[in-house]
Amino acid sequence: MVEIVVDMSELKDGENDAAKKVAGYLGEKTGLEATVDSKKVKVKGDLVSRKYLRTLLKKYLHKQKLKDLYRVISEDENVLKLKRRKTHEE
Repeated sequence: MVEIVVDMSELKDGENDAAKKVAGYLGEKTGLEATVDSKKVKVKGDLVSRKYLRTLLKKYLHKQKLKDLYRVISEDENVLKLKRRKTHEE
């Protein structure tokens, strides 16, 4: 069984329920078990593709109009991270 972790620790306080929403979204789209552990979402299953989860996370960010603020990057072999984009003001 493969477990992929989505690290959402860089999300601001205004998106507190984002981890629960992402877990629900990923669980609905993949049909797999997605659990929330503080600001990390763990997706478990036999047929988990990191590339497909990355695509789903990008779609989620686009639907929530967060695509301009965050991007999805790979940290380790089984870890995806939502990272805040750098803006010109920073």
